[in-house]
Amino acid sequence: MSHYHDSDDLKVLGEFKKLAPAEFKGFVELDSIVGRDDGSIPRKYRELIALAVACTTQCPYCLDVHTKNAKKAGATREEVTEAAFLAAALRAGAAVTHGALALKLFDKA
Repeated sequence: MSHYHDSDDLKVLGEFKKLAPAEFKGFVELDSIVGRDDGSIPRKYRELIALAVACTTQCPYCLDVHTKNAKKAGATREEVTEAAFLAAALRAGAAVTHGALALKLFDKA
């Protein structure tokens, strides 16, 4: 990763815990749902979903964490690649539907 996106930056999260403890606790609790092993969706698929979302949000830290976790959960290189393309397809679809909204707004203006 470049110096702008260094996985060591995640160590700063300890400061977040000190500076905003209630908010940090809530975030950690919400974030922990990805790593559940007792949900209806198996862990591998939870990680692949998280990875696809990370592709659309373009979060390099999430990509780092969830790619590693997906591999640990048994995901293949092919599954990781397909997850990225699924994310790309949905992101492209959102751009097209926002284009439709733009035309609607144009016609109303």
